[in-house]
Amino acid sequence: MMNRRSLFVKAAAAGAALTLAGTSAAIAGGAKKKGTFEGLSNHITTGSAKLVKNGDRYIVELGEDFSLDGGPDPRVAFGKDGEYAPDSKLGALLNLTGKQSYAVPPTMDISGYNEVYIWCEVAGVPLGVAALK
Repeated sequence: MMNRRSLFVKAAAAGAALTLAGTSAAIAGGAKKKGTFEGLSNHITTGSAKLVKNGDRYIVELGEDFSLDGGPDPRVAFGKDGEYAPDSKLGALLNLTGKQSYAVPPTMDISGYNEVYIWCEVAGVPLGVAALK
């Protein structure tokens, strides 16, 4: 019998699998921009972020060295010049540590962004930011 929790867990696992499936192909396309996280709002956020191109798609990849000390409801999103862009959310952070990938919707114009944010949706504060160069 499937309850809400098991349905959510299965859906999250399927989404993670689909997100990660494109990673190896995306890496073959090469990194467009990369940066290193800096913790914000009294949080420790470290590690690398890359914006990778795969054909006409982009993927944000957090590196093996990525780490966040915690926080309620962390999200991955873009920003520009120190300002978080609320309409650029890529999804909930899958894990507090390690390599993970987030597909950028094909309709999103990434040219207006130069940062990757880890954002706390509950408190409305940044947990970390990586400037992309």
